[in-house]
Amino acid sequence: MVRFASRKARQHAALSEEFERELTREVLRTELLRVRALIMTGCVMTVFLTAIYLIDPAIVNRVWRGTEGLVEVYSLLAGFILFETWVHSQIRKNLRLDRDLPVVRRYIGALIETSLPTVILILQIRSMGATQALGFAVPLMYFIFIILSTLRLDFWLSTFTGFVAAAELLAVALIYDPASGVGEPQAYFHAVRSTIILICGVLAGSVGAQLRRQFAASIAAATARDRVTNLFGQHVSPQVVERLMAEGTSAAGDLRRVAVMFVDFRGFTAGAQSRTPQEVVDRLDGAFAVLVDILDRQGGIVNKFLGDGFLALFGAPLEASDAAHRAVAAGREMLAAMDHINAQTSWPLRIGIGIHFGEVVAGNIGSPRRKEYTVIGDTVNFASRLEALNKDFGSQLLISASVREALGDDGEDAVALGEVEVRGYEQKVAVFQLG
Repeated sequence: MVRFASRKARQHAALSEEFERELTREVLRTELLRVRALIMTGCVMTVFLTAIYLIDPAIVNRVWRGTEGLVEVYSLLAGFILFETWVHSQIRKNLRLDRDLPVVRRYIGALIETSLPTVILILQIRSMGATQALGFAVPLMYFIFIILSTLRLDFWLSTFTGFVAAAELLAVALIYDPASGVGEPQAYFHAVRSTIILICGVLAGSVGAQLRRQFAASIAAATARDRVTNLFGQHVSPQVVERLMAEGTSAAGDLRRVAVMFVDFRGFTAGAQSRTPQEVVDRLDGAFAVLVDILDRQGGIVNKFLGDGFLALFGAPLEASDAAHRAVAAGREMLAAMDHINAQTSWPLRIGIGIHFGEVVAGNIGSPRRKEYTVIGDTVNFASRLEALNKDFGSQLLISASVREALGDDGEDAVALGEVEVRGYEQKVAVFQLG
C-alpha cells in the first residue's frame, strides 16, 4: 500500500510539474504578444510624430517649442523600442530553455515601461506648461500600458502597473502644477484621475487573473487528455477519451468482463512479397483506418496493433453491459466494409476475426519506466486461438459459446461448428460461426 501511494504521489508530482511547465510557457507566449504590441505602439507613435512634423511643422513648434523637444521624444521612443526588443529576445530565450522569467525582472520591467509616459510628460511640461501638458494626450498613454498588462496574466503585476502610473502622474502634477497645492481643488482633480488609473490597473489585473485561470483549466484538460492517450494508446476515440477524463482512470489492475476481439489479415504476407514496402504500408493503413473507425463507432478500442492485425477491447477501460453485442456488431460491420473495399482494389484482403467474452485483469502493466494499458487472462488467449481457427474452417468470424449466450436472439444466425480442439486446451470447446 505504501509503495502504491508513493507511486501515485510520484505520478501526481510529474503531472503537476508538466502542468506548471506548460502554464509557464503559455504565460511567456502572452508576454511575447504584449511586448510585440508595445514595440508596434512605439513604432506607430514615431511614424505619427514624423507625419505631423512633415505635414504641419507649426504644430510641432507649438507643442514642443521647436525640433529640439521632438528629438528628445524620438530618443526616448528609440530607447524604449530597443529596450522592448531586448525584453522580447530574453523571453524567447527563456522559452527555448523552458524556464520562467525572474519575478523581480518582471516588476523592474513594468516600472521602466510605465515610466515612459512620465518622462515624456515632464518634457512636454517644460515646453507647453504644466496645465496644458497635464490636460493633453500624454497622460492617456498610461492606459496603453495598463491594458496591455492584462497579457501578463498576473493580478499583482497589472495592479503594480496601475499603481506606478497613478503615483507618477499624481507626483508630476503636484510638483509641476503651481495650482495643485495640498487642499487646492486642482489637487483633488489630479488625485481623482490617479485613483481612476489605479482602479483600471486593478481591473486589468482581475481580467488577467481570470485569463490565467482559463489557461490553467485548458492546460489541465490537455494534460489529462495526454495522460489518457499515453495510458490507453493513440487509438482511442475522442468520445472514449472524454468519458475517461470525466470518469477517471485506474492504473491498478481491475477484474473486468470484456469482449476480446482479435483481427488478422489472411494471406497478407504472401501478397506483400510482390509489392513495394510503401504499397504494403499504404494498403495496411487504409484498411486499418476503416476498421478502427468502425471500432470507434461501436465503443471499442484498439489495445495494440500486431503486425497485420490488432487486439481490440469492448468493456475496458470503460465498462459496457452490452460488450459482446458491440463486439459482434463491429465484426459484422468490418466484414461488410472489407467486401466494399475489396471490390475497389487490385489487392483484396480477407480478414479473420475471433471474439470471446469473459473475465480479464485490465490495468497499467509494464516496467517502472514504461507502462501500457492492456488485458491479461485466459479470455485473451482463447480469443487469439479462436481467430486462428478461421484458417481451419475457411471462415472469417468465429465466436465462443460465451459470446453466443450473451447475444441471445441477436445470435440466431450463428452456425454451431461443434466441439473443436483448440491448441493449448485439453478439452474441446464449442465454436460458432457468424457472417
